[in-house]
Amino acid sequence: MAGTAAGVQVVWFRRDLRPADHAPLTAAAEAARAAGAGLLPLYVFDPDLWRRADLAGRHWAFLREALVDLRRDLAALGQPLVLRTGAAVPVLAALHRSHGIAGLWAHADDGTPGTRDRDAAVAAWAAGEGIPWRVTTPGPAVRAPLPAPEALPPVAGIEPGAIPETIDRVMGDRVPGWLPDTCPGRPAGGRRAGLAATARFLERRLPRYLRDQAIPAVAGEAVSRLGPHLAWGTLSAGEVRAAAARRRDELRDLPEAITGARPRALEVFGERLNLRGAALADPPQDLPGELMPQAAGTPLFDAWSRGETGWPIVDAAMKALARDGWLPFTLRALVMQVAVLHLDLDPVRAGLALARGLVDYEPAIHWRRLRDQTAGAPGGTVPRPGSAVRFSERHDPDGRFIRSHLPALTRLPAAWLHAPWTAPADVLATAGLTLGRDYPHPVADPGATLRAARLRLQIAIAAAVPADTATAPPAPRRGRRKPVDPRQLGFDF
Repeated sequence: MAGTAAGVQVVWFRRDLRPADHAPLTAAAEAARAAGAGLLPLYVFDPDLWRRADLAGRHWAFLREALVDLRRDLAALGQPLVLRTGAAVPVLAALHRSHGIAGLWAHADDGTPGTRDRDAAVAAWAAGEGIPWRVTTPGPAVRAPLPAPEALPPVAGIEPGAIPETIDRVMGDRVPGWLPDTCPGRPAGGRRAGLAATARFLERRLPRYLRDQAIPAVAGEAVSRLGPHLAWGTLSAGEVRAAAARRRDELRDLPEAITGARPRALEVFGERLNLRGAALADPPQDLPGELMPQAAGTPLFDAWSRGETGWPIVDAAMKALARDGWLPFTLRALVMQVAVLHLDLDPVRAGLALARGLVDYEPAIHWRRLRDQTAGAPGGTVPRPGSAVRFSERHDPDGRFIRSHLPALTRLPAAWLHAPWTAPADVLATAGLTLGRDYPHPVADPGATLRAARLRLQIAIAAAVPADTATAPPAPRRGRRKPVDPRQLGFDF
């Protein structure tokens, strides 16, 4: 059936799982009302995209809760969310045959190679059918958030389709390597959880935001934890910005003795929202391949990814990632620099492991910041390898974070906790710790890997100098080059 004015308007939800501040939904609802037609809100579960090696069961669990919330909210407006399984073009073609599609609306997606190819195929199909295909790209969030439409014209004779309880119900055994994926500390998904997290941050956590966000043991109670909701679109950046502005207005006329660090915290939080928006408006075009599953890892890679390197701060971070699906920005930067700069692991493989663990994984940001952290960014910034042991001593001096994730080290004194391989035998015995049995021997000497990483950096800088340069470049000295801001790896807020 060719698209006609009487056909339905289809809003294709992707990483924008909310009814409010949704420009395509608002525009499609107006077009449907004007034409006296129905509006069909659609989510397409594409198994091919979920075979990517950067996605995991924890992502589906969060997404499923968001879909349940979205279906309930859209049903209250008149038309529940419709879910279909399959590749996008066949799904859309089937809906076009059964109901006629007069217009197709969507937000721009995450920009990975697979989604770009999918959208190109959809654009070609829509053009061939004469169906307008309107894609809203992200822009600066300067306008007031859009309210949800007052009502959605329903579509007769359409089955909503079941939302699978678990992804393996749909995928079966076609996604080896990450099923099952337990994540007991995963944040709850869905719009209601996102709104509650926003209120919790602005009302209770804001005083700790600047003070504690870099401290591994307490960062989770200091930052907003809105990353997953922004990444999957249960909240929009505009909504979060508006909520922060309302909080700023409430504090404006109060004395500093009452407001404390809150106004400055709101300012910094807003700056990071701006950085996130700029990154999404200019997604990288050099994402690695199809992000498909990799061959079996090396023993060194497996030790790093499982948190079994024998370097306590690194192992605790990877255990926390597996349990909670989240890490503060300091630890994201640390584990990636250890993997790529210290242990010389493949950056794509390491980046995929981190992506699978982070519930707030957002490809356009993740891969660009990973490159900046491990290979250097445009503008003269270079990664500066640092000591993992010194990082541990500085950011977890009492060992609270390490002990919370590595129970074998619980009784080890703080003086030896950051480098247990240096502890005297009597200290290890008193702590009931046998290295190699209760906790691994280090996979490498951190001092040696740091020296090797710095040497590789010097060689890379030298190789970048034109061959006809008269003098060899000096070794990089402290402060000569701008270091990469560790917060760039992921705007985890």
